[in-house]
Amino acid sequence: MSSIQCHCISFNFTLLKNPRLLKFKCLAIASTPENERVLGLKQSTVVIEELKENTRKELKRSLQYYLEPPVEAMKVIDNLQWLGIGYHFEDEINLWLEKLSEWDNSYEEDDLHATALRFRLLRQQLRPVSCDVFEKFMEEHKGKWKKSLNRDEGLLNLFEASYLGAIGEDVLLEAMKFTETQLASSVKNTWAADGDLSRRISRALELPRHHRMVRLESRRCIEDCSTQIHGSPHLLELARLDYNDVQLLHKTELAEFRRWWKQLGLVGKLSFARDPEGECFFWAVGIFPDPRYSGVRMEIAKTIALLITIDDVFDKFGTIDDLSRFTLAIQKWDVDAIENLPDYMKICYMALYNTTTEIAQNILKQHGINVLHFLARVWIDTIEAYMVEAKWFQNGQIPSVEDYIENAVTTGGSYMALVHSFFLMGEGITNHNIQFMRKPYPRLFSTSGRILRLWDDLGTSKEEQDFGDNASLIPVLMKEKNLSSEDEARECIKQSIRQAWMEMNTNLLDSNIWPLSLINVCLNMCRTSGAIYHHQEYSYLSSFKRTAQIKLLEPITN
Repeated sequence: MSSIQCHCISFNFTLLKNPRLLKFKCLAIASTPENERVLGLKQSTVVIEELKENTRKELKRSLQYYLEPPVEAMKVIDNLQWLGIGYHFEDEINLWLEKLSEWDNSYEEDDLHATALRFRLLRQQLRPVSCDVFEKFMEEHKGKWKKSLNRDEGLLNLFEASYLGAIGEDVLLEAMKFTETQLASSVKNTWAADGDLSRRISRALELPRHHRMVRLESRRCIEDCSTQIHGSPHLLELARLDYNDVQLLHKTELAEFRRWWKQLGLVGKLSFARDPEGECFFWAVGIFPDPRYSGVRMEIAKTIALLITIDDVFDKFGTIDDLSRFTLAIQKWDVDAIENLPDYMKICYMALYNTTTEIAQNILKQHGINVLHFLARVWIDTIEAYMVEAKWFQNGQIPSVEDYIENAVTTGGSYMALVHSFFLMGEGITNHNIQFMRKPYPRLFSTSGRILRLWDDLGTSKEEQDFGDNASLIPVLMKEKNLSSEDEARECIKQSIRQAWMEMNTNLLDSNIWPLSLINVCLNMCRTSGAIYHHQEYSYLSSFKRTAQIKLLEPITN
C-alpha cells in the first residue's frame, strides 16, 4: 500500500459503543492464552479515547481545508475502509460522501486518480455517480482510452473502479480491458519501480478489491503497511488494536458455537457427519465482518452447520427412498411427520426443526416479527432442491447447465443464509420487501448465490468426487458444450463468475428497496466464497484450514 495519507487516525472503541460487547471482551480475555490476555489488557481506554478524538478532529479539518480538490479527504476515507476501521466512522464518512456527491468534478479535468477514486467511493456505497465522468479521458469520437494517460496510480484506481461497472456501462468495460493490459505490462517497466505500487498492481490483477473478502483484506493491508516506512504509526496502531480486539470477540463466539455444536450431538450420533466448526464460522465472519453483528454471526454459523450435515445426508448416506421420506417430512414441517423416518434422519430433522424455531423466537423478541413461516419455507425449498439433485443422480440424468445452476444456487444455501440474515439483522424491513423472502427470491439473492455456487464447483469438484458427492458443474459443462477437458470447463466457470459480478453490480443499482446492510451481506457472501474456493491447486481443504487458523486465531503482532 502506498504511504498513508492521513496524519492521525483513531477508532471508536467497540466496548464503549456497545456495553454488551464488554461481556464478550471480558470472557475473551479470561478464556484466551496469556499472551492474548495481556494484549487485550494493553488496550488502554484512555489512549483509545485520545486517538478517537484526534481522528474526529482530523476528519473535520479535512472537510474544512480540502474543499478544492478533496483528494486528500478521499484518501483518508479509502484508508479507513481498506484497513477495516471505517465502520467506526460511519457518520463522518457519510458526511464526506454527501460532499463528494455534490462537488463539481471539473477540478478533476486531468486527474484520473481523483476521478476514479471518487467514482469508486460513491459507487460502492450505492450513491449516484455516472460512469460518464470517465469520458474526458477517452479519445473523442473513437471510444478508446487516451494513450497519453499517465502511467501512475491513476490507472490502478481506474482498474479498481471498472470492477464496479454494471451491464451497459461500456466505458467501464473498456476501462477494465485497457487498464488490465497496461498494468500487466507496466509491472516490469521502470515506471513501476516503486516496489509497493508494483505489489498492489499484482494483487489487483490477481483479484480486484471489490471481489476481496473484507476481513482478510484488512489484515493483509495492515501487515503490508507495517513494512512501509511512510505509513502513519498512529493509523497502524489503531488498525492493529482494532483487528486484535475484534478477533478476541470472534474467538469468544467460536467457543460458544463449539459448545452449541457439541450439545447438539450430531457428530457423535451420525457416523458420516463432518465437524464443520471452522468452516461455518469462517463463513459467518466473512459475511458479517462488523463486530456489531455478533449475535447474527452465531445464528448464521448454526444454520450453515445444519446445511453441511444435511448435504452429507443427501450426498453420502441416505438412500433414495429415505431421502424421499425425509423431504416429505420437511415439507409438512411437523414433528409428528418423523415417525416413519430412520433414526439418523429423526436426529437431523429435530436438530433443524428446533434450531429454526429458536432462531424465529429470537427474531420475534428482538424485532417483533414472526418469521417462522419464512424460515421454514426457505428450508423446505432447500431440501426439495437437494431431492432434485438426488433424483438426477439416481436416474443417471445430466441436467442442462442452466437447470443445474438454478437448482445448485438453492442447495448451496444462498437463499437460506440470506433470508435468515435479512430477518436476523432486522434492518430496513417493510411490509413490501418482506414479501420477497419467498420464491421467487430477489434477483440480488440469486445472482450472489450464483457466484457462490460457481466458486464452489470450481474449487471443490475434486473433493466432491473423492468424498462421494454427486453434483458438480464440471461434467455438466463438458457434456453440454462438448468440451474436451476439465480445464476448459474451469475457464468457462471463471468467465461465468466475471459475468455474474457484472450482473451483481447491475442489481445493486436497482436495489432501492433493500437496506445497504443486506446488500453488503450479499456482496460479502460472494467475496467469502472466492476466499474459500479461490486457489491454484484443485484442493481447497488444506489451504482453507490454514487460512482459517491464521485469520481467526492468530493476532497481528508486528
